[in-house]
Order: sequence, then structure tokens, then C-alpha cells
Amino acid sequence: MTDAGMADAADFERALRLIGDPERAASEKTYLKSDLDFAGISVPAMRAAVAAWCKERAGLPRDRFVAMARALWASPLYESRQSAVLMLERNARLLTLDDVPLIEHMLRTSGTWALVDGLAANVAGDLAERLDAMGPTLDRWATDPNFWIRRSAMLALLRPLRRGDGDFERFARYADDMLDEKEFFIRKAIGWVLREVAKRRPELVASWLAPRVHRASGVTVREAVKPLPPQVRERLLAGYQAKQPVSRL
Repeated sequence: MTDAGMADAADFERALRLIGDPERAASEKTYLKSDLDFAGISVPAMRAAVAAWCKERAGLPRDRFVAMARALWASPLYESRQSAVLMLERNARLLTLDDVPLIEHMLRTSGTWALVDGLAANVAGDLAERLDAMGPTLDRWATDPNFWIRRSAMLALLRPLRRGDGDFERFARYADDMLDEKEFFIRKAIGWVLREVAKRRPELVASWLAPRVHRASGVTVREAVKPLPPQVRERLLAGYQAKQPVSRL
């Protein structure tokens, strides 16, 4: 961590604290059940602060904003960590495979979906979309003991899948391996991605889920079937309730 990054982060955090709301801070700490400190700042306000910092430093070299993000993440303040995520999101196109260790470190030490999901979908996801060489990293993440890392392997595939493109085969492989898991955030992520895919490719999701619906959790199934045609949705829900695969839709 560079001295410049630490100094930049300290100045940025002081500015964040000045616009914090103690009442909001207490509420968010309770909601997220986090051990981090909270200043009580909305995401739009953090996003504006990050945008202003970056615009004032137009043309900033990659290593400078990465150092800034690393230093912000080292803080115990939630808003500093969220600002680090937003900074990497904003500059995601400049990131390379050399930055994967930092992203993975951040994912492992996030401890909350509120930090993990942006990192996974928008930062790791941007790398996965641009660089085929990210595939082995996602494969490793998908079998990691840390459930936040496993969740991230799936969410890193979300953006192109949401558009009707993307690597559904890879996601389906990950999801099939995790379908029997008890962890809520894994179950929710599978359902979330399936729901987004189903908005554009309902037949694909229905055909994938039908022979597996008896293995899936209620959270996964209820999310996945939301965009599906009523008759298909009802058949899949009935299969889930009966704990039987659905052979015909």
C-alpha cells in the first residue's frame, strides 16, 4: 500500500464522515448485522463522492486508483469499503488479471452481500466478460470453502446473462453443483441469476429447472419462476412441493 494511497484514502474518509448521519449509521449497522463502523451515508452520496474524486484526477494511472481502493478497503468504515467497490466499478475497464488477488481479498473479507454483490457482478464480472482467462479463476471460486466466493463465481456471470447473452452453460454447471447447499446466500444467488435469465429466455430456465426442481430450495425456485408463464410456473412449483422432477411442461 503506497503512502499516496493511504493519504488519499484518509482525506476521502474524513470527507465522508463529515456528511454522515448518525441515525442512519445505527440503522444500517443493525440491518447489515456488521461489525464494521458506519457513518450513515447513502450509496448515491458515496457514488457522487467517488465520481468527483475521479473527475478531479482525470487520466489517473491504474496503479493510483487501485492503491486508493486498497487503502479505502483497509479502513474499518463501511462507507470507505463501499467507496472502494464503487471506485473499482467506475474504473473496471482499466483492471487486469493482475488485480484479481485484490478483488478476491476484498470478496473474502467483505462479510456482507452489500459489498460482495457489486464486487462480484460489476468488477469481477467486467473482467470475466472481457477476458476469457478469468474462466479458471471462476472455476476455482465455484468450489471454494467460502460461500461468498462461491456466490461471486455465479454473480460474475450475471451481467451478460441478464442481457440475453453470456455463458449459461458455465453458470448452470456451478448452480447444479451448489443446488443442494443449505446456505441462504447461495440459494438466493442461484434463484436471482435464473430469474434474470428467465426474463429473456424463459424456455431455457424452465427446461434447466424442471428435472432439478425437487433438489432446489424454495428460495431458489420462487425466485427463478417469477418471470415464467403462469402454467409453467405452476407446474414447477407443484414439482417443488411434491419433491418430484417435472418431466413435461
